[in-house]
Amino acid sequence: MIPLSTRMRPDSLEGFVGQEHFMYPGSLLYNAIKNKTFDSAIFFGPSGTGKTTLARIIAKEMDSSFTEINASTTGTKELKELIENAKLRFYGLESKTTYVYIDEFHRWNKLQQDSLLKALEEGVIRFIGSTTENPYFAINNAVLSRVRNIYEFKRLDPSQIKKLLIHALTDREKGFGNLNISYEEEALDILADLANGDGRVSLDTLGFIVDNLDLKKPITKEMVAEAMQRKIGFYDKGEDRYNLLSALQKSIRGSDPDAAVHYLARLVDGGADLQMIGRRLLVIASEDIGMAYPSAISIVTACVQAALMVGYPEAVINLSQAVILLASSPKSNAAYMAYATALSDIKSRQIDDVPGHLKDAHYKGARDLGLGEGYKYPHDYGGYVKQQYLPDNLYREGTQYYKPTENGSEGSFKKFLEGLEKKYERDHQG
Repeated sequence: MIPLSTRMRPDSLEGFVGQEHFMYPGSLLYNAIKNKTFDSAIFFGPSGTGKTTLARIIAKEMDSSFTEINASTTGTKELKELIENAKLRFYGLESKTTYVYIDEFHRWNKLQQDSLLKALEEGVIRFIGSTTENPYFAINNAVLSRVRNIYEFKRLDPSQIKKLLIHALTDREKGFGNLNISYEEEALDILADLANGDGRVSLDTLGFIVDNLDLKKPITKEMVAEAMQRKIGFYDKGEDRYNLLSALQKSIRGSDPDAAVHYLARLVDGGADLQMIGRRLLVIASEDIGMAYPSAISIVTACVQAALMVGYPEAVINLSQAVILLASSPKSNAAYMAYATALSDIKSRQIDDVPGHLKDAHYKGARDLGLGEGYKYPHDYGGYVKQQYLPDNLYREGTQYYKPTENGSEGSFKKFLEGLEKKYERDHQG
């Protein structure tokens, strides 16, 4: 049986859902596809976000030969055969470029990736590579330099996933429209939320539910919970995850590890996603702990990564360690407030230009413009020398954005910065 996610793949740009940050009527990518000027691209992002779907739509719109392969199952021999066939098509009577979609492109080694270079340069093939890895680390620079466009696919938000689910339930050609299936609105909301931005997961879960559904009964939230094998305590108990996340952060900020662990347990018991909790803990580490204990962000990052690797149920051990560490650490929001205040100035008032002695003076002609003149290299002065860094008007006003506290390690940073000022005053007086 063909999975619902496969059956429901749209075959036109009009039916494509998500990625509005680069795909919308009038966008450069949209116009390139419609105008048939699309060249090559790399799509990267999580599974189930539309990479393969968009590649197939592009191939159809371009009205050209299209070959789809998976790097995990295709070797160098098959790739060479593909390129040779593309050459025959390009230099032969057809005179057409072949579009090649390579899924999981990061799985190829350097030699395999580089085997595409000549064909790309000659225009024999146009290439779409998809990967779940960051292409700047997983793909050779030689390939990146020949592929102009790199598009990051983001997880679908719940409203977009719900749109996919309703379309599947009402579409009479590809979906379940002929079955007249009823459903609880809340059930679709929960399914859209628990899919964690993965359209494929949401649709295939819906397909599993419908295939095993008594059609006389509606789709309920209990069915969704059973199909996803996930708790839905938030919905059963009327819990609001955002209230619990807020209570978790405020308990950590208030240095109450007992309350913080309590709210962590309620989040986990309610079916909170690991990434949801992890993201909030990483924010807390910088927003509320900050310079009072700078190592907190590193430790919490390690705990969150470990939790994602281990998964539930053991992941709660890693999360509990992170929560207790944060709640038991000295607190300071001075780093966050420094940025917020600086940004407020930028948005609300006229700021003078970068001082001339701080401007880039490495390019030809910069010195003739007086750029970089008078800059003092701190290392030539033992690591510190007094000079102006802020724009003129802020410097004249004595603007100070970072106001360190005495808490934890930040007290040491405060003493260090104050010591620099005192040293300058002593040297200047002497």
